[in-house]
Amino acid sequence: MTPNEIARIQEYLRQTFSNNRIAVIPPPKPSAPIEVHVANEFIGVLHRDEDEGEVSYSLLISILEEDLPPVSSLSR
Repeated sequence: MTPNEIARIQEYLRQTFSNNRIAVIPPPKPSAPIEVHVANEFIGVLHRDEDEGEVSYSLLISILEEDLPPVSSLSR
């Protein structure tokens, strides 16, 4: 992805989620994944797909069970 694409996606995510702490981090190597962080916390990876001239982007967010709050702390 180009730096321009990364900046545009970051701005889109910040506006969509009303959160200026979202950062799309360019990879250190061209083949490395593009990381998405919120307040310096890694939340997922961003992928670019081009099919028949149409470009789309996918954000894959993984949530570890160990990061979830206990069931008893959820309000019912």
